[in-house]
Amino acid sequence: MVFNPFACTWERADFAVKDGYVIGLGDYRGRRRCDLAGARVVPGLIDAHVHIESSLLTPAEYARLVLAHGTTTVIADPHEIANVCGAPGIEYILSEAARTPLDILVMLPSCVPATPLDAGGAVLTAGDLARFQGREGIIGLAEVMNVPGVLSGDPDIRAKMDLFEVVDGHAPLLSGKELNAYIYAGIQSDHECTTLAEAREKLLRGMYIMIREGSTEQNLRDLLPLVDACTAARCCFATDDRHADMLAREGHIDDCIRKAVSGGLEVEQALRMATLSAADRFGLNDRGAIAPGRLADFCVIDDSDRFSVVRTFKRGVEVIDAGYHPPDCPAAPLRVRMPGPGDLRITGQGEARVIGIMPGQIVTRDLRCRVDGAAIPDIDRDILKVVVTDRYRSGGSGIGLVRGFGLQEGAIAGSVSHDSHNIVAVGADDGDIIRAITGVVRLGGGLAAVSGDGVTTLPLECAGLMSALPYEEVVDRLEALLEHARRLGAVENPFMYLSFLALTVIPELRVTERGVFDARIFADVPLFCE
Repeated sequence: MVFNPFACTWERADFAVKDGYVIGLGDYRGRRRCDLAGARVVPGLIDAHVHIESSLLTPAEYARLVLAHGTTTVIADPHEIANVCGAPGIEYILSEAARTPLDILVMLPSCVPATPLDAGGAVLTAGDLARFQGREGIIGLAEVMNVPGVLSGDPDIRAKMDLFEVVDGHAPLLSGKELNAYIYAGIQSDHECTTLAEAREKLLRGMYIMIREGSTEQNLRDLLPLVDACTAARCCFATDDRHADMLAREGHIDDCIRKAVSGGLEVEQALRMATLSAADRFGLNDRGAIAPGRLADFCVIDDSDRFSVVRTFKRGVEVIDAGYHPPDCPAAPLRVRMPGPGDLRITGQGEARVIGIMPGQIVTRDLRCRVDGAAIPDIDRDILKVVVTDRYRSGGSGIGLVRGFGLQEGAIAGSVSHDSHNIVAVGADDGDIIRAITGVVRLGGGLAAVSGDGVTTLPLECAGLMSALPYEEVVDRLEALLEHARRLGAVENPFMYLSFLALTVIPELRVTERGVFDARIFADVPLFCE
């Protein structure tokens, strides 16, 4: 039984493949015959928006993992490594992509740095991106996060958008006339919707909606009612940021399909979203269906009610895991001025801006709490210090306050902090915060959890973002880190929440190496309200 996404039906048929492409469905004779014994066959699954770096895996290891789950194409935005390494980071992703049968198609990062105030490891101008035009595997411009720049007609943003016909968006909570202007400028999609009303407004104004389900960006349940027989063609799945442990434990786009079906969506509509809808969004007319002239990318699923991939084929050839091969890693040395106890001291008291973590979301709340700086951490109210330390220019550290991590003791830290990827730490003790940051620096980049009973780490040798280890070992070490964090009282997936505390393009409050940042006005603000 072959799934046909054009009609959302199943067809009992054989199909023929030549040179990696489908010739047609019907009774064909060939040199070799592959008997699938009447199994259900689905076109290769497509992830419409992902940052491979967020898996903590190199591209080849990421591919080993997701190919087994039926994914044959991912649309990748390498803006994480681009913020650290610049254009050589993009070249690294392209070269690593060539090592795997997974099609890693690249949308060039539009905002490096994320905002004009941010200072990461690189700046990419329209001229820098133009050098990648016409390169194999480059298909468009990735999420345009500088919404104020788009609305004000910033010439550099305009020049970047003019390079490509396919332009992805990033506009959390944007609505009304500002949304109209953003779309009018040429933005075609959005993956940042967190409410049904937001997604419906954007879809009705002509946007493609990428329904996201990552480690902490869990929007599928809330957005699922948007999808019906009419809208499924404008909706697709994206994982955006999904750690290796979730990929290994729950899956990839196959997991999105299972969750969508369990949430009440017809399986055929979910399959269309995972295949043809994603292909159509990017103008990929060579995939997304098992049809004449399209790539012979498909997966075989079992006959149970649970959507489980048992075999994956790429260009008509079954994917057999070739195992681990050590990757090359780009150099990205850490230049850090370590904070001392005096640098973490908060002076003053009064009404403070506190970042409120929202479970299952990366948006935050602007909490206003009466605070005595000398009494922080306030374990009873779960108000902790968050520290962001410059990793590029020894520029020092910024301090903020956060509620929602739940730490009763110890600290956690990491060199993954979107999008500038400075070192970020949260803790219930200043000494442990410094120990955690020190652990990350000694690794040359990584994740660390520290407390009185020791230190647990995961090295991220590749630009401080990805591990050079096999994915199986990354999963094991990540699970050990999470177990250590649980013993400290941490919220589930604390390192993913931690990584977004500095993301200045997501409302409401963030913290950078400069201090507190209000993403609603794109400006630094003081910790204490005036």
